[in-house]
Amino acid sequence: MGTSGTSTGTRKGGARFGKALIDAATLARRVEQLGKQITADYADREILAVGVLKGAAFFYTDLVRQIRRPLVVDFLRADSYGGRTSTSGEVRIVADVDAADIAGRHVLIVEDIVDSGVTMQYLRKLFLARDPASLATCTLLDKPTRRRIDVPLDYVGFKVADVFVVGYGMDRGGRYRNLPYIAALDEVQAP
Repeated sequence: MGTSGTSTGTRKGGARFGKALIDAATLARRVEQLGKQITADYADREILAVGVLKGAAFFYTDLVRQIRRPLVVDFLRADSYGGRTSTSGEVRIVADVDAADIAGRHVLIVEDIVDSGVTMQYLRKLFLARDPASLATCTLLDKPTRRRIDVPLDYVGFKVADVFVVGYGMDRGGRYRNLPYIAALDEVQAP
């Protein structure tokens, strides 16, 4: 996985932000690699890049800046956690993409983490029903030990162990999204 495993230190007041599972430099290198791979794979096509909010926001933003192809930026917001640390098994689209017509377009779904596979399967079915020219998936983190539904993942940043992770857009109760690295939830404390 290529992580540093170094402690990220202590903030004023003693609040600890934990040991990085994947540090900022390692994230940046891998996002650049994924951008180059996607650029090569879509050499002659425009991409409709759909970021899944809120968790993928940081990864998505960094990734699309690394893709050297014409692309359209779009987002949707899906929820299958409902405030819990594991999926409910039911996916709810909170906000759909703005793109009125997906038919004939090359869609790339960009997700922060795929664990159970429930959300990604739902999103794939949703977009396939809209008749895209192609549909690919990209996730920063893959947690295969939690998989309940086998879903194809075309681009994967890192495989991670079965721990609840926060940082780089991922949260617990809205906290920790702003960490510039990824850490295990049990390694961080609220300031």
